[in-house]
Amino acid sequence: MNTFRTLHRSILVLFAVVVLAIVTLVHFSISKIVAEQSRAQQQSLSPAVSLIVEQLLKPLHTSEALGHSTELVTLMEGDEVDEAAIFKTLNRLEREFGLSFFIASENAKRQFNSDGTTIDLIEGEVSWYFKYRDGPQDAVADIGKWEDTHFYIDLKVFDEDGRFLGFFGVGKSLRSFINVFDSYKEQYGYDFLFVDEKGDIMLSSDPSLVASYSDFTNLSELPWYASLPITVQDEQALNNKLVTINQKDFLIAEVKLNQFGWTVFLLSPLEDRQTEISQAFIFSVVTLLVVVFSLFLLIYNLLYYFRRDMQPDLIVRHANRLPDRTNLELIYQSLLKEQRSISVILISVDDFGHIIDAHGRNAGDDVLDKVVAYLSDHLREQDVLGRWSSEEFIVLLPQTGPHEAFDTAQNLRHGIATLTPLSESPQLQLTASLGVSFTATTRSMNEVTAHAEDALYQAKRDGHNLVRMQLIE
Repeated sequence: MNTFRTLHRSILVLFAVVVLAIVTLVHFSISKIVAEQSRAQQQSLSPAVSLIVEQLLKPLHTSEALGHSTELVTLMEGDEVDEAAIFKTLNRLEREFGLSFFIASENAKRQFNSDGTTIDLIEGEVSWYFKYRDGPQDAVADIGKWEDTHFYIDLKVFDEDGRFLGFFGVGKSLRSFINVFDSYKEQYGYDFLFVDEKGDIMLSSDPSLVASYSDFTNLSELPWYASLPITVQDEQALNNKLVTINQKDFLIAEVKLNQFGWTVFLLSPLEDRQTEISQAFIFSVVTLLVVVFSLFLLIYNLLYYFRRDMQPDLIVRHANRLPDRTNLELIYQSLLKEQRSISVILISVDDFGHIIDAHGRNAGDDVLDKVVAYLSDHLREQDVLGRWSSEEFIVLLPQTGPHEAFDTAQNLRHGIATLTPLSESPQLQLTASLGVSFTATTRSMNEVTAHAEDALYQAKRDGHNLVRMQLIE
């Protein structure tokens, strides 16, 4: 009863440990997945932020720094504009910064470009100037110069008295943006969309979405965007939204670009991120399985221990403890390598099938145990006894010649024939047939035992309870 109580308590404790381990590892797995997802999100956003800073904010800061310079205000505040001085300054800035610059003078009603061209600022023909001049923003971003489309940052310039003098701006060719976007897409795999407050796409990593002359592509024209709920479209709230584009899943990250009133949408391929997160998940699951398997293995061994303890009368057969053919092969090779010569004896209990038929399986097992016990007691320390088949045993005799092995086999045969009968079957008389073989050279175990088996079968054919020997020619 105490044994059952102890077993019951042990199983309950181990069950609690397994449950606790599973809960802990599931929590660890979820934490790992969340961490990997956050890391993947951060990895995808970091290059995008770097691109925005390098390609947009840096030109903005450049224009702001230059737009407040005394030199620029001096060029723009006079009633008579010195065009030569303006072009000289713009050319110098273009060489220094590698960007396009312009000055749009309010007094002269003319725009001067760093490439040497001018544009008359006539209301109704040059819409951007008058639209932004009357607007509240001091800095705006726009797409213009349609024969060679550029991205422009326009900065209002004022004199010391706050009088509006015009615009100073910096521009970059859209071709340079497309080249940069291609490089980023190849390296990181995601797409960019720079969208203004009206939903017009100002910049994109997809060349087909870039403005052509005065025609902008609106978000609402994109099939994947049109498939989103109306509330999402109205608010342009796409952060962490999952969309399908050309039968591929993309996760959208959103970055606000308040300096221009734009929003940057980063479309990251979900397949790559799933691969990264799946690796972490697989590791966690494998760890969980290993721990659970180890715990159940512990439970199994504990149950086996208690089962053996609860059944003290359970018989562990001597014959079942002997090395099998696989282990015997290794032992044979080792002995032959060390001792150079070896004899083999195969022993078969005579009429074993008849014994089982007449007296039962338990009696047959008792016979085998009795034979094994006798053989173990009458072999030398260096000899090896093994199980060859259900009713056959093998003896490896290292450094033993064939004639000495034959004599040993005769002694074993005689000893088995004179064993006291089983107490349950006193009329049962045990005998055995034996076959002997020998090798003094490197030969496989199968080759040597094949000759021993031939000798054993010859002994059986000659009448049982005999020893026969067959040497390898």
